[in-house]
Amino acid sequence: MSTNYSGSQSLQLLLFRLSSGRLLGINLLKVKEIIPCPKLTHLPKAHAHVSGVTQLRGSALVVIDLSRAIGDRVPQVEQTGCLIITELSRSKQGLHVQSVEKIAYCDPRDVRPPPAGSGRRSYITGVTEIAGALVQILDIERILHELVPPASQPAAPELEADQLAHLQGRRALVVDDSSVALHQTLNTLRGLGMDCLPLRNGKEALAELLRLADTSQAIEILVSDIEMPELDGYQLTREVRANAALRGIYVLLHTSLDSTMNTDKAHQAGANDVLTKFSASALTTALLCAAHAVETQGPAGG
Repeated sequence: MSTNYSGSQSLQLLLFRLSSGRLLGINLLKVKEIIPCPKLTHLPKAHAHVSGVTQLRGSALVVIDLSRAIGDRVPQVEQTGCLIITELSRSKQGLHVQSVEKIAYCDPRDVRPPPAGSGRRSYITGVTEIAGALVQILDIERILHELVPPASQPAAPELEADQLAHLQGRRALVVDDSSVALHQTLNTLRGLGMDCLPLRNGKEALAELLRLADTSQAIEILVSDIEMPELDGYQLTREVRANAALRGIYVLLHTSLDSTMNTDKAHQAGANDVLTKFSASALTTALLCAAHAVETQGPAGG
C-alpha cells in the first residue's frame, strides 16, 4: 500500500514504536500532541502499568507505560522516549512510547480485523500494511478502561413507563471494534429493553442489515462506531442511505472522539445523530430521540 494515499476517505495514522521495536499505529484524530517524556511523579497504589503523573499546562496527566500495558516484555526505561497525548472518551492521558516515526495515510478498506489467533487479551483493533511494514492499530479504549478509572459520568436517567415503552423491543444493531465500548453500549441498550445484535466491524454489519431487511427482524436503529477496520462508520452510513431497503434505519454514530468534531461529516454521510462515548445518560437520551423518529416521521435520511 502506498503511504501517500490522499483520498477524501483516507485514514491518518500516527506510527510509533515501543522499546521492543514493535510498530503500532493510532488514529491521528485521537492525538492532541507529542512531547518529550517529562519527569514523572509515581502514584502510590496506582496500577503497575501506570508510570506516574505529570503536569501539563496546569492539569494532572496520567501517564501509561504502553509497553507493559499491552504485554511487551521489554521494559521501557523511564525518562526516555516521548509521550503521545490522547484525548478520547471524555478523558486525556499520556502514552509513554519509545519513539514516534511518522504520519501515514491508508484506505480504511485496507485495514483488516486482528488475526483470529490474537486472543481475548489482544490490544489491537486492526492491522494494515504501510510501505511494506505490518502496522497494528492500537485499541486504546480497552487500555484506558483497564488502567485508568473512568471519570464519573451521570447514571442513565430513570425513565417513565411511557418512555420505556418507546424503547422496549426496538431492534438495534450495535457495531464497534472495541470490545469494551461494545460491552458498555450493549449494557445500556439491553437495560432499556431493546433487542440488540452486536457485531465487531462495519463490513459484517452491512451484510447483516441487508440479510434482515424486509423481514420481521429488520433493524430499526443502528448504533455504530466511526473508527473501524474494512468499513468505517461514515462509509457504513453512506451504504445504508444508498440502499432503498435500508434507508429507513435510524443511524447514531457513537465515537470516542469529540462528537462536535464529527458532526458535519456525520450528517453529510447521512447519520441522524452523533455522540461521544461513553455516557449512559447521553446515550439513553439519544436513543429516546431515535425511537421517537422511528415511530413518527422516520429518519432524516430516509
